[in-house]
Amino acid sequence: MTNAQPGAAQNQLYDLHRSFGALILGIAAMRLLWRLFAPPPPALEGLPRWQELAARGTHYALYVLLFAVPLMGWAGTSAFGAPIFVFGLFELPPILSQNRDLAMVLLTTHKLLAFTLCAVLALHIAAALHHHFIRKDATLRRMLPRLGKR
Repeated sequence: MTNAQPGAAQNQLYDLHRSFGALILGIAAMRLLWRLFAPPPPALEGLPRWQELAARGTHYALYVLLFAVPLMGWAGTSAFGAPIFVFGLFELPPILSQNRDLAMVLLTTHKLLAFTLCAVLALHIAAALHHHFIRKDATLRRMLPRLGKR
């Protein structure tokens, strides 16, 4: 999107990017509400304490980043002065007044946090696969309940 030629196609890519960011923010909010009413099951027995702490830290990091990344993008876009049309259905209100210098800082932070989110997500996936294929425990089946019912 940033490498596309300026114009209509690039604007569409940015609109799509912002729309998916708004969607992710909404899904993250629903997921957090779900988690408040349906707490996770206890850790598996025999799991080393450091792995339990790493899992908990990774989960917290995922939640924080799933909110921080889209909110930072929304703030940066607002400070840039660009509108956020969500899939052409409605427009999100700006949450900051226009300030191009602040926008550059916020959007750079948005980008760095997005890369951090990708790294934490990759770690989370790798750990789940490690538990399933190496440790051969029920961690992945607990994450994907239908997997255990087949």
